[in-house]
Amino acid sequence: MDTKTPNGERRHITIKLWPPSPNTRQMLVERMTNNLSTPTIFTRKYGSLTNSEGSKHAEQIEETAFATANQHYELEPDGDGSSAVQLYARECSKLILEVLKGGGIKTEEKETLEVAETLFDISKGQRAFIEEDEAQTLLSPLKELGNSYTKICFSNRSFGLGAAHVAGPILASIKNQLKEVDLSDFVAGRPEAEALDVMNIFSEALEGSKLTCLNLSDNALGEKGVRAFGKLLKSQNSLEELYLMNDGISKEAAQAVCELVTFTDKLRVLHFHNNMTGDEGAIAISEILNRCPLLEDFRCSSTRVGSEGGVALTEALAQCKSLKKLDLRDNMFGVEAGLKLSEALYKHAYITEIYLSYLNLEDDGAIAIANALKDTAPSLEVLEMAGNDITAEAAPVLAECIATKKSLVKLNLSENDLKDVGALQISKVLGEGHNKLKEVDMSQNSLRDSAKFLAKALVRLSAFELLNVNGNFISDDGIKELKGVFEGCLHKLGPLDENDVDGEDEDDDDEGSEHDELEAKLKKLDVNGDDEEEED
Repeated sequence: MDTKTPNGERRHITIKLWPPSPNTRQMLVERMTNNLSTPTIFTRKYGSLTNSEGSKHAEQIEETAFATANQHYELEPDGDGSSAVQLYARECSKLILEVLKGGGIKTEEKETLEVAETLFDISKGQRAFIEEDEAQTLLSPLKELGNSYTKICFSNRSFGLGAAHVAGPILASIKNQLKEVDLSDFVAGRPEAEALDVMNIFSEALEGSKLTCLNLSDNALGEKGVRAFGKLLKSQNSLEELYLMNDGISKEAAQAVCELVTFTDKLRVLHFHNNMTGDEGAIAISEILNRCPLLEDFRCSSTRVGSEGGVALTEALAQCKSLKKLDLRDNMFGVEAGLKLSEALYKHAYITEIYLSYLNLEDDGAIAIANALKDTAPSLEVLEMAGNDITAEAAPVLAECIATKKSLVKLNLSENDLKDVGALQISKVLGEGHNKLKEVDMSQNSLRDSAKFLAKALVRLSAFELLNVNGNFISDDGIKELKGVFEGCLHKLGPLDENDVDGEDEDDDDEGSEHDELEAKLKKLDVNGDDEEEED
């Protein structure tokens, strides 16, 4: 590289490639350990070592190869170190082969073929920048003839332009064998212009590949980033999983995704968590959903979607009749979108997990959704509706819904306003037949006496692991009773550090008669089969 001095003369600048950083050397040791102890074309032929033996030999190989290459470098101090890097790599490869030929553990060829190494992963360890010299070393296994890699993970390593120029040709040479590519968080800390250039290089290198899974999360893409990956996205016609989480997906970026991701008939997983999509962006995403007949897992949580966008999404979801997992948490849907969602849920018989917390559903939305789920989703395992301003008015319908869900594993109704009246009705349906239930969260619901009845209903279940009733208004005596219920298995009772013994509701002054009625119900409640039967 040439540059001008202050007097106008040209000066040649050499970029030193040697010695490699300690991080690069350690990464190489880990890679060689894998090459020695996991199935590869060479271990199939010569046998493999155990992981501990492989690690020991890898350290010795690296030290020997480094010493040889460093001695070579000292003989050409004015060079850029490129020949030393090449010698370093050759020595490592030669010594690995010698170790395997000298004492690898033979395994049946059939077994090794079945578990052949397919994942190339450089994401382990601390987040780090990668420049050209390190990329040459780290990515060298991908250049091996006959390698079996079908999955690559470059996450947690920030690629500069030099490293991208190294990676591009390598990826282009193996793109036809790749099935899963993880490029999440791979340009962190880079200036925008450089990051976009890096994305373009990777996009062009992988264009035309037949991927089933693509993860571009955590890259602050925005519209520019999405379009930088345009060649890659537009060429994909076999995608089954697409992840665009924490990517700055604005309405413009969402519209770009809609434009570029055209082949979605095989898409099973689509995640847009933690973006600034908004209503107009949600409308663009809904257009993608309309083209996803096989979608099983949809996540659009924390995306600033309001009522209009929520309605558009839920109407489109009605077409995705294979849906098994739905996560719409932390948006501003409101009641109207909640009602539309309930209509869509009637068509989702296969759904097993549904996350609807913090959507401003209120009682009307919650009741409509509970009614829909009551009549469908027989295999529901997870139901989350926290933080939706749900009161005791919705509790009867929620209880009816929960009573039918015998496969339920997790129930989260925290941060609502169910109070004792609502919690009591729900506790009455928990227990019988819920043999898979592991976790119930009823924290921050202004509970008092009903907490112990929840505990009695749940503690009998063989699979049960955790009851969270923190942040309520349980008395000191009530806490003692709770701990008594969980005697011998206190680990199943969550922390109570935020419980407010003296807590009062804002409407406590108007609830005298309701409290008296509740007292009568609590005394008659049968949860253990040894109390007095409740009167009709």
